[in-house]
Amino acid sequence: MPSLQDQLLKTGLADEKKAKAIRNEKHKKRKQQPKGAVEVNEAEINARQAREEKAERDRQLNLRRQKEAEKKAVLAQIRQLVETNRLDRSRGETSYQFVHDKKIKKVLVDDAMVDQLSRGRLAIVYVNDSYEIVAEGVARKIMERDENAVVVLHDRKKDDAGEDDPYAGYEIPDDLMW
Repeated sequence: MPSLQDQLLKTGLADEKKAKAIRNEKHKKRKQQPKGAVEVNEAEINARQAREEKAERDRQLNLRRQKEAEKKAVLAQIRQLVETNRLDRSRGETSYQFVHDKKIKKVLVDDAMVDQLSRGRLAIVYVNDSYEIVAEGVARKIMERDENAVVVLHDRKKDDAGEDDPYAGYEIPDDLMW
């Protein structure tokens, strides 16, 4: 099949001299370009760059959505742990005071819970805009998921004096209130 240039020469729309000049010009252009270099269209470069930027934005958006989903899952796990392991405070008559968000809060508990809270065997957890009391082991599991959910958990090593307590032989009076 003859080229377009040959067809134009046959019909007389182009002359041989002009066709030769165009061929030489194309040949010179090809010789000036380094080997392996391909003419790159500027629009193609812009389109590729736009695709890469869109892909990066999509990746960032997906990461943000994934983090939010993980956060919701952790919150659901904490809620479930508290719901299944919270202790009943309905018989509470003693006020236990603690600090949360730079404010003094209080919950009503019974005397045994006050003792266990102060020794670190029980903990106060803030979930669903309310304070609940759970065992120390459950509180540690909650702390693994979210440190801020556990409001009060005393360290047992500091509070439990053990066998070499110099005051072990002395009883604390029943009517002593702090």
